[in-house]
Amino acid sequence: MKFLSSTALSAVLFLAPMAGVAFAQSTPASTTHPAAPTIEQFAAFPLMSSFTVSPDGKHIAALQARGEDRVILVWDAEHLDREPTVIGSSQMKLQGVSFVKNDVLGVSLWQPYDASAGTTIKTFLGKFMLTDLQGRNWRDPINSFRPRSSDEAEFLKTQSPNVLDSLPNDPDNILIEINGDVLRLNVRSNRSERIQRSSERVVGYSTDLNGELRVRVIADRDANGFFIATQFRNASGGWEEHFRSHVKNREVFSVTGFSTDPNIAYVISNRGRDKAAVFEYNIASKTLGEAVFEHPLFEATGMDINRIRGPHFGEVRSFTYNGPRETDFPIAPGYESLVTGLSQALNVENHPLRATDPATGVTRTISYPTDRYMNVTAASQDWSTVVVWAGASNDPGAYYIFRNGQLTPLGQPNPQINPATIGKTELVYYKARDGLDIPGFLSKPPAEIFGPGPYPTVIMPHGGPWARDEMTWDYSSWRAMLTSRGYAVLQPQYQGSDGWGKRLWMAGDNEWGQKMQDDKDDGAKWLIDQGVAQQGRIAMFGFSYGGYAAMVAGIRPEGIYKCAIAGAGVSDLTKIRSSMFQNPYTREAQRDTVNGLNPITRANQIQIPMMVFTGDRDRTVTQDHSDLFVGRARGSSQDVQYHLIKDYAHGPAWTRAIMAEQLGYIDDYLRTGCGGSGL
Repeated sequence: MKFLSSTALSAVLFLAPMAGVAFAQSTPASTTHPAAPTIEQFAAFPLMSSFTVSPDGKHIAALQARGEDRVILVWDAEHLDREPTVIGSSQMKLQGVSFVKNDVLGVSLWQPYDASAGTTIKTFLGKFMLTDLQGRNWRDPINSFRPRSSDEAEFLKTQSPNVLDSLPNDPDNILIEINGDVLRLNVRSNRSERIQRSSERVVGYSTDLNGELRVRVIADRDANGFFIATQFRNASGGWEEHFRSHVKNREVFSVTGFSTDPNIAYVISNRGRDKAAVFEYNIASKTLGEAVFEHPLFEATGMDINRIRGPHFGEVRSFTYNGPRETDFPIAPGYESLVTGLSQALNVENHPLRATDPATGVTRTISYPTDRYMNVTAASQDWSTVVVWAGASNDPGAYYIFRNGQLTPLGQPNPQINPATIGKTELVYYKARDGLDIPGFLSKPPAEIFGPGPYPTVIMPHGGPWARDEMTWDYSSWRAMLTSRGYAVLQPQYQGSDGWGKRLWMAGDNEWGQKMQDDKDDGAKWLIDQGVAQQGRIAMFGFSYGGYAAMVAGIRPEGIYKCAIAGAGVSDLTKIRSSMFQNPYTREAQRDTVNGLNPITRANQIQIPMMVFTGDRDRTVTQDHSDLFVGRARGSSQDVQYHLIKDYAHGPAWTRAIMAEQLGYIDDYLRTGCGGSGL
């Protein structure tokens, strides 16, 4: 493939938008400030999303929002000006689309589901289906699986396969996982062959460049506690353990790819270091080689390897690392020139960024796209057809296609959102009371509209807690909505957050409501000292673990918070240790780290007004956590508001009305509640 130089690409003209999509029209300049987006505008589905490119580059597909529903649009890539094929669903709602073969789409769908197990369990049911490019022939891969018993047959009715490997060099087959077993599925006949039986201890498999099963991961317990073991398939076809890591040590060892030498794998490991890097691993000698990619401040997260047979088979295109956001680091000359040229054409620029290592306290300045950034979202096998998204932390951006030397607009996901009304986000660091450097993402409301500050402020801890935030466009709409209303928002990456290194991650063990909460409170105090937050006008809002933190903020406010909002909060640590986590690994791995202040035992001692909301279909943090907390908290002298949202789960909203409902509760409470006068 021939790549344009950066200079040539930046001179490419933008063509007219594709048929079936539209861009927002520019508005005349005005001396008045633009109006903040409405709740309904924030709650709307992205107009365009889930762009995907066929392996041969001849077709493009995406989801298009049509009110409460979404449809699949499929274009002929050679004739983007023609009307696309429209594929809808009359029974389940569409969630995502991707090409599994040149002429076969994989489609994710979902719907509410009431399971009966003595009592009715309200949840959601997801399905992965296959269809052709016209949407005429739908196939459920589950039907290819031959159950071993009547009980398994009944169980499979509610299950959906996981695509393990799309087998890019095989025109007819893919590898899927069903109920732990691995099957080779013919996507045309919908017939499958079981190639690996699983067991309860197996949590996943990996394939090599040729699509052969080479790695499996085992989760189990031994005398030293819960562990994860990585096993490689040996010459005789058996599985041989190569590495065992006990979760209490947070030692990571995961296979991220293979080289053309079948004896060399690439692994992500943090063995003997704070942050994970990518290493070569010699399977025969069981030895870890030198690091092939590491970042001085951030964790390596993966790599992209060319799996298409040909002159570039096995070539490493890029590595990824967890910077302020998931960041691509291209190294293959052709791919690097493509990314450089696209970045220049889309006005993506690097700027100096000061970042601090929480493990050492060392600060460095790196070059990074701190404002506008770009993601390659889909590409053909030969990278001759590429779909990219470009935007910013305050801008939902736009999609473009690069094909035949031209960059063409595909559409804006949220044309109703004016970036001028949304606050920009920056990476900051502050000292916790125990001396640790805590990363955080600070978003201030637009100064042109709300002035230079200080501002009423919301501390918004992420869920997990083994998770992290990123400096990206806010797909939840929480941060964007808050800054558009004039609030500053701090997202602290408190002790216990994952993705910033082992020291920060492990520091949160058994510190729920203690050191983990100190970090949030110290962030609020730091914002006051910086002149960003108005003292006496600070609230906490969080969801899931963040909802737990908001409950704790009501119990131990330390004079910081005027009110708190807890979404799907964990109120009972004893209950959550045994029932919260649906994923077996997460349940076992985190169980022994969940200890500290238990909100349910002190709910009647809250010292500030609170608002609690949750969904009646939440199976991750069930409704009873909120019911019990609110019941006891109303025994205090504080005002406690409670909203149970019908058909809402622990994630995407089933309807746009439900999405607007939960956003509206947050907006209204901070505007008129929070003790009666708003924040």
